This record gives sequence, structure tokens and C-alpha cells, in this order.
Amino acid sequence: MKIKGDYPNRLPFFESLKVQELTDSYCRKNNVYIKGMYGSSKSFLVREIFRTKKQNIVWILNDRESAAYHFNDIENFTAKNQCSFFPSSYKKNFEFNKKDSQNTFLRSNIIKNLGSHSKKIIISYPEAIFEKVLDKKEIKKKVLQIVKGQKLLLEDLNEKLFEFNFIRQDFVSKPGEFSVRGGIIDVFSFSYKLPFRIEFNGEEIESLRAFEINSQTSNESFDKIEILADLENKDVDEDRKSIIELFDRDSLIILENKVFLKNELKNYFEKSKKQFDQNKELKNLFFDGKNLDLDLKKFKTLEFNSKINKSFSFGIKPQPAFNKKFDLLIETLIFYHKKNYQLKIFCNSKHQIKRFQEIFEEVKKELNIIFIENSIYKGFINDNDKELCFSDHEIFDRYYKYNIKKGFSVKKRVSLNELNQLEIGDYVTHIDHGIGIFGGLKKIDVNGKIQEAVKLTYGERDTLYVSIHLINKISKYNGKDGTKPKIYKLGSGAWNKIKLKAKKRVKEVAFNLIEAYAKRKLKKGFQYNPDSSMQYELEASFMYEDTIDQTKSTNDIKKDMENSMPMDRLICGDVGFGKTEIAIRAAFKAIDNGKQVAVLVPTTILAFQHFKT
Repeated sequence: MKIKGDYPNRLPFFESLKVQELTDSYCRKNNVYIKGMYGSSKSFLVREIFRTKKQNIVWILNDRESAAYHFNDIENFTAKNQCSFFPSSYKKNFEFNKKDSQNTFLRSNIIKNLGSHSKKIIISYPEAIFEKVLDKKEIKKKVLQIVKGQKLLLEDLNEKLFEFNFIRQDFVSKPGEFSVRGGIIDVFSFSYKLPFRIEFNGEEIESLRAFEINSQTSNESFDKIEILADLENKDVDEDRKSIIELFDRDSLIILENKVFLKNELKNYFEKSKKQFDQNKELKNLFFDGKNLDLDLKKFKTLEFNSKINKSFSFGIKPQPAFNKKFDLLIETLIFYHKKNYQLKIFCNSKHQIKRFQEIFEEVKKELNIIFIENSIYKGFINDNDKELCFSDHEIFDRYYKYNIKKGFSVKKRVSLNELNQLEIGDYVTHIDHGIGIFGGLKKIDVNGKIQEAVKLTYGERDTLYVSIHLINKISKYNGKDGTKPKIYKLGSGAWNKIKLKAKKRVKEVAFNLIEAYAKRKLKKGFQYNPDSSMQYELEASFMYEDTIDQTKSTNDIKKDMENSMPMDRLICGDVGFGKTEIAIRAAFKAIDNGKQVAVLVPTTILAFQHFKT
């Protein structure tokens, strides 16, 4: 068996004559109907049209889930930023008071960039299309460009941000917020994944930087920035249109089913009436679908799943169900190999490719299988181009989850949240000065500039002001419950002595550990063999894909087991995070090498649960 592990340039439908016929057909007509497509074959068809025609493509699917799956398909096989997901701005349907800040960020970026020179594939669904968007003239009013060195009054920028409906906070943590400290304005625009720090020198912009929310440290400087307002702020007085009206006339619109889309928009509009008193207000905010046919007439359109007889047929078949029966899989591959089909298996990782290599090792016949390291939504068989494209998760009957990337980072907000939760009188620890008492946020004069700082009080009423740019040095004090820490005078040297004492204890513990592990290293333990095909088959049987931490932990354990040195390893994780799956893998590896396994747990119930597993 010949197995190609490298990523091939050739993907499904690449330079397909059938696709060429299709593109020629829709260039001659306004509407082309397609049938006989299945699963990820649609994704690769859309990708190939985009690759050859270099035009904007808008693909509206029937629901968010299928839109997300096809978005992942195309995003995995196109250049960065060539494919965008256009979501609804609300967390749930018809909950118009609960907006999703991540979705709002993504929508605002896409709406603002409509009509730009860079060509894109935009993937969406009815709930997102239902919300009307600002007209291009209104969008221009929502963008403010700031250039380093330009003359601008801080008060004028402050006023402009209020006009943009930005909310003033002590610290910015998500788009639509800003803060003012002396001659500095921090603003989290809807145009960039990190907030901007704008520093004034009198009436002149001295510097423009992006900064990390948690550490408050700057990581990038700019000569020019763009502050974008929330384009999804539903102001009924602003002129709004359906997003379809804003697409360029050379765009290709692809629908799953036009009748279904019209009905969905109509149903959403009727349900929304219950939450709005004025019909005029409702019509300005949401698209009822009545003008959908008129809007679409301006574009070339493709439609999947149409019942019109004069359709363009591809005759794609779904991937067969194997139910983890690898003999049946191999028989199928051999059958199509004899018919000169290209055999392609899409895998989520190199580790998964290795599993297949082990499983197929016993096949003696010549098979050219191309392994592609990227998952797809659903596998298919393309009889026209003689291509077989299988997905690994369907072969192993595993759950496959889509992934929509976040528009901006929210993981770096811990320190700010902790600081906001502190109350005056709480104990805090400064890495350089030790334990002090939190005195709140204070405005202080620094070289003629008013800046905000954290006030800390120490022994003998010593006071320390810490710039908010250095809040990463402060953390909430964690000590024994009910025990008050001793507060020392600043500069007394007590904190340095405590740190030196702690370092000494750490060194002692480290020395003892090194000594223990040195003795362990001299001992020889049982060295397990590398994973067998049975091990790969067991691991492939788990329903869910491994998390990054699970994969790392499993690899570390196996590496230890395959070493001659005795293993000593501790796996930590919350309930439901997959520790048992890791233990099963290790246990099976031991049994596969002719060893016994003892599983010790603290309760009878848990022991029985593991026994059943």
C-alpha cells in the first residue's frame, strides 16, 4: 500500500470539467439550479468556483449549524481571511435585549468591509440575514480615522466616542468601551481584536498603540488607526437595508433553497411583532423577505436543493456508514481503487493519519491513498470526477464539532476582573513590595498629567501608588482563612527576607525531588512497546475528538511507558474533562503488552462506574 502523508495541492473538483460547465452556465444565465450534491462536496464546489472566478461569493445556508460546518470546511482550505462567517448579533432568536459581543464584532467588521477590493466568501444563515444593516452612507459616519501627529482635542474625541454609543468604563475589556486617564484614552474599537491606547501631548496625538487587556502592556504601534462604532446598534432613525442590497453587483449569491429562506424570513418577522409596538420600527430593523426576489435579480445566483427539473446535476453520493468495521472500509477502498478513483481520507491530525497507517498495514494490495491533514464535515463519492473523499470522524463514528473563531480575545481579563472585585480594605500582594491594603483607584498628578493609579497602604501609613499599566504586578492575597497577614513598612527589607526564605524552602524541596528522581532514573522498569494497531483501533472508537490537553497528556504518558525508567505521573483536571479516557488508553497499552492493571478509586460507586466503562 502506498500512502501519501503530505498535504496535496490537489483538492476535490480541482480543474473539474463539470465545474467549468457550471460556471459557464451561470455566466450565461442569471439563475442556475444544482442538484445531486451532498455534505462537504458543496464546500469544495464553492471553494473551486471562488478559486477560478475570483469573485465575492455569498452563501446563505438553511441554519446556523450547517453554515458553521461548511464555513469550517472552506476556511480550512483557503488562504487566511478569505472566508468569513456572518452571524446573528443576538445570543438567541427573538431575545433582542441580549446581544452577543463576539457576533457583533464579526458582523460590524464584515459590514464595514463590504465592497472592498479584497474578494471573499461570506457564509451566513436566515437569522443573520433577517437583521437589516446600515446603509453605506450611514456606515461612513460610524468610522473615525486617527493619525499619529494630528491635532485633536481629547475632549472632542471623548465626545465623538459618546456619539458612537461607546460606554465609558474604568478599564476597557470588550468592544464598545473606552476609558480616560489624564492624557490617555483607551478605546476598544469594533475594527481590531485588541483595544487601542491613544496618548495625547497637549492637542497632538503623540502615540497610537494596541495593548493586552490583562497586562496592560503595549505590543504594537501604529501610524494610523480606525475606530469603528457598533454597526449593529439598532437605532430606528438610521437608514437600514437588507444586507443583500449592499453586496457588489459582481457577487455570486448561493442559496440552499430560496423558498425556504423566504418562509423563514417571513416567520421571523411575524414572531418579532410581539416585541415591537410600532410596525414602522420593525420594518426598519428587520427584513421580512418580501423583496427577496427583487434583490436577487441584480445578481448571478446558484441554488442547491431546488425542485426545478432543469437542474445541473452532479450525482454526488454520501460516504457509506462503516460503523468502525475496518474490513468493510478496506473492501470499499479496494473496490474504488480498481475503478481508478482517487482515494482521499481527510483526518484531523497527524496522529489520526498514523492510526490509519497502522490499520491498513496488513493490506498487501497496491492502493494509492492520499491523506489530507484537515477534517471535513461529511465525506462523499464523486462519480463524475472519480474521486472518493472520506472523513475520519464518520469512519470511526465519532462526534464532529464545528469551530467558529472568536473575533476578539476575552481570555486575558482575569486581572482586571479581580481588580474590579476588590473592595477597599482587602489585602493584596505586590510582587516587589509585598502584602498591602487596597485603597481603591485614585487620580494622581504625574509630571503635570493626571493619571489613574491603584492605592496600596503599608505599615506606618506608607502609601504606594501603582500605575494601572503595572496592575499585572498586583494580585489578591491568598492566605490561611481567617488569618490576617502582617503588614510591613515600605523599604524595611522584610518582604525581601520573606522571599529569600521562600526561595530557600523551594530549593530544599527541589533538591529532595532531584535526589529522589536521580535514584529513580538509575532503576530499570518495564519498557512497553510502541502502540499496536489494536491500540489505534481502541482510541479511534471514542466518540469525541481529544482536546489539546488530552492529546498532550496521552503522548506524555506513552512516552514514559515506552521508556525503561519507572513512570511517576499525575493527571489533574476537573470533572468531565476526560481523565478517564486517558487512563483507559494507558491501561489498554499495559494489557496489550501482557501486563495487569490495578485501578484504585476512593468510593465503591466510582469503582463500579469504572468497571462498567
